[in-house]
Amino acid sequence: MRAFRWLALLLIAIGIGVMSLGGVDQPESATATAPEGVEATEVAKLQEKISEQENDGDQSSTAIVFLTSDDELDIPALSPIAEQLGGPLIPAESGRAAMVPVSIEAGTATENNEEVLQLRDDIAAELPEGVESQVTGPAAVRADLAEVFQGANFLLLAVTAGIVAVLLIITYRSPILWLLPLLVIAVADRATNTVFTYLLDAMDFAWDESVAGILSVLVFGAGTNYALLLISRYRDELTLHEDRFEAMAKAWIPTLKTVSASAGTVILGVLCLLLSSVPTTQGLGVAAAIGVSIAWIFALFALPGVLVLFGRWIFWPRKPQYGDKQKAKVWDRIGNVVKSRPRVIGGVAFISLLVCCIGYFQTSTGLTQAEQFIDTPESIAAGEELEEEFPDQSATPPLVATQDPESTTATIEGMGATVTEQGSADDWTLMQVSGAEFEELRAEFPGDDVLVGGPAADLADGEEAAADDRMLIFPLVLGLIFLALIVMLRSLVAPIIMVASVLLTNVAAIGLGWWVSHYILGFDSFDSSTPLYAFVFLVALGVDYTIFLITRAREDAREVGTRRGILTALSSTGGVITSAGIVLAAVFSALGVLPLVVLAQLGVTVFIGVLLDTLIVRTILVPSVVQVIGEKFWWPANPFKDGEAKYQASLKENPDAESTATPVKADS
Repeated sequence: MRAFRWLALLLIAIGIGVMSLGGVDQPESATATAPEGVEATEVAKLQEKISEQENDGDQSSTAIVFLTSDDELDIPALSPIAEQLGGPLIPAESGRAAMVPVSIEAGTATENNEEVLQLRDDIAAELPEGVESQVTGPAAVRADLAEVFQGANFLLLAVTAGIVAVLLIITYRSPILWLLPLLVIAVADRATNTVFTYLLDAMDFAWDESVAGILSVLVFGAGTNYALLLISRYRDELTLHEDRFEAMAKAWIPTLKTVSASAGTVILGVLCLLLSSVPTTQGLGVAAAIGVSIAWIFALFALPGVLVLFGRWIFWPRKPQYGDKQKAKVWDRIGNVVKSRPRVIGGVAFISLLVCCIGYFQTSTGLTQAEQFIDTPESIAAGEELEEEFPDQSATPPLVATQDPESTTATIEGMGATVTEQGSADDWTLMQVSGAEFEELRAEFPGDDVLVGGPAADLADGEEAAADDRMLIFPLVLGLIFLALIVMLRSLVAPIIMVASVLLTNVAAIGLGWWVSHYILGFDSFDSSTPLYAFVFLVALGVDYTIFLITRAREDAREVGTRRGILTALSSTGGVITSAGIVLAAVFSALGVLPLVVLAQLGVTVFIGVLLDTLIVRTILVPSVVQVIGEKFWWPANPFKDGEAKYQASLKENPDAESTATPVKADS
């Protein structure tokens, strides 16, 4: 363990060096957040190809909306602005609004954002008195999305670090100790923020701002959890060993096994996102696996060296002394209550979770583009004004790709709509349609020779693809974790109970999350990604706490049997696992500071799910089940059949052992 001091310094130095490199810019693609292989995505790809070959770069459409609070808009005064913009000035029938459709260069996200901001500034400088201008359209929406994220990820980092700091201070009640895990995990987080961009870029995966936000929360949450477990075990060992290096060695090995098993299940779970049809969701899966791996490295290979570097005094004013007796009175009492009436108490916990599951079957998914922002940006407000003043126009009109433009145009015009050709590539012609909804167009053109896309179609296709992803990924995540638990525990019954409890918790959490999101926060629906993200993270992270409990129970069962072992494990791990759960729940709630509804919904749902898992499933439900079935929990193995006999024999020699919190040494 003495060498770990140098390893810690090396890892921290590497982390700081990686931070200084800066990340790779996110890939520029209008289809990065769109599901692969659907109509809207194919249309968007055609649009990109046409822009590249005809304009030597990407073009994106915008619409400038002019509004006045007077009785009538001064159209002649706006004509010079329209001429300068290069688009026709179209007055509204109300006389109080007008619009100018234009295209801007949008080869990269940065170029798109700069062009939109410059366009807004240029128009504002030329406006006549009493006239207001707003810019909308796909380019403006993308610019506003980037704008609302400006500074948001830094705010998320600050809020997350603040939450972790406060909870660590409360947990350790030390003015110094909390700094060590916080600083180590902060370096891990910032290094991850750089590393994931290089690796995803090298592997040709897509990502966006929300991936970076979720990843930061995940690294802080998982890394702090691992740190809490290590420090708790180390503190116990300091009461059993005079030498701090020996104490850390005894604490590190069992912690390494437990945390590695936990991190492995999380990585397995998040990698299932690779099967999603959405490129950015695939990227999130890889990024999350990278983040958990780096958190694992820093928590288990950097933090131990930092802790032994400072010695026992770092725990001041509650320094653990050699020979101190460990007490866990609160968790002893909880364990005794569970032991007294396991069927009744477990049944109440089970029914409570079932009631929460009702909300799951009431959920609806699918948000419009306007509903995806927590605060309404200019582009969305302008789009609503545009549709109100120009019922036949849309800020996000449908796009049609066809191999027979003449016939398709005739059919669309026969529907009472108008067509504007956008260009051609690879025997396909792209047209913009005004005066018809994409649903009408798809009903009119059901074959593969005409494809209908555009922002509204993209949302609809995304919702359908998200439903397909859930049907595929949900059972796969559960199945992989079930197999991992079988290998880990060499049991069949225990993994069934653990996976069933996690599934119940997830359904209950999504149900409660829906009630909070819909009835308290006022969101009409879940974003189509919310259930998938919440389920994967809750399964992967939620099973952690039961793994922590069961692996400790497995140690204790060697000496006292399974029924007593689960109670002593609850007693010895209750405080640290509860602290870890509260930290993880709190850091995910920090996603609410980001500007997208999907992230707020994800934060709320994971917050609820982690608390349910920590406070009900791990504390009450699983121990109750183990009390009822006893040694059968490990079937078909029976590794601890002599544990109960050993415990009964020890009671005859020491009648007070019944109240002992932990029957075995922390390293046994």
